[in-house]
Amino acid sequence: MSIVENRKARFNYHIEERFEVGVVLQGWEIKAIRAGQVQLTDGYVVLKDGELFMIGCRINALRSASTHVRPEADRTKKLLMKKDQIRRLIGKVEQKGFTLVPLDLHYKGSYVKAEIALAKGKAEHDKRDTEKKRDWEREKGQLMRTKVSSPRRDD
Repeated sequence: MSIVENRKARFNYHIEERFEVGVVLQGWEIKAIRAGQVQLTDGYVVLKDGELFMIGCRINALRSASTHVRPEADRTKKLLMKKDQIRRLIGKVEQKGFTLVPLDLHYKGSYVKAEIALAKGKAEHDKRDTEKKRDWEREKGQLMRTKVSSPRRDD
């Protein structure tokens, strides 16, 4: 079941490959995620010392958060992935133009998992093409609905 999705990533990048990774979270973060206090639009993933970290995933603390914990909304979260997969990713990210972006956070059993993607940035004309296709699909759907719903009159 999906918690939050990063739609901006699908618009700004060509998705090459997807990976499901674990996320290291604190207790107050889990409670806030269950309450829907999470935002993923400005998030990105970095490789540092052979480990993955998600930066920019904002989890707003609940008002009822514990008094002895100082919640930090933009805390860098460690991502869990097998070492051989990380090594393979390091090689691909070092290639020109590839980056790692978070696509969504979702539940898998009782765990919160993240789906990250190896992606390449879209050029401005690609983004315009995506917008044109989306607008055409919307317009086509409206035309089909009006054509089907309006009765044909022969006078």
